[in-house]
Amino acid sequence: MIVGVPANNFAQQEPGTNAEIAQFCSRKYNVKFPMMAKVSVLGDDQTPLYTYLTAQSTDPQFAGDIKWNFTKFLFDRSGKPVARFEPNVTPDSPQMTAAIESALGQ
Repeated sequence: MIVGVPANNFAQQEPGTNAEIAQFCSRKYNVKFPMMAKVSVLGDDQTPLYTYLTAQSTDPQFAGDIKWNFTKFLFDRSGKPVARFEPNVTPDSPQMTAAIESALGQ
């Protein structure tokens, strides 16, 4: 399952309401997956999900601040994060496809 998590931490790319963001993503990108409410992924008001996802203790391989919108995380069947993809990695890239196929095979 894919879930979108909008954030307005980068160049005011997501200034709208949750409904406006969902409508924009649907219209512009043909998004059909669920969109969560807008959160903060950086700073003092960082949502706990991103505190966990970016923590060194969660996984040192993909720890560190979110650098821009469209950072993607892959979770295994138990809900453990197993990979992080930066914005330049597209959802249909060979790198992401291989990681998804590997996670599905486990």
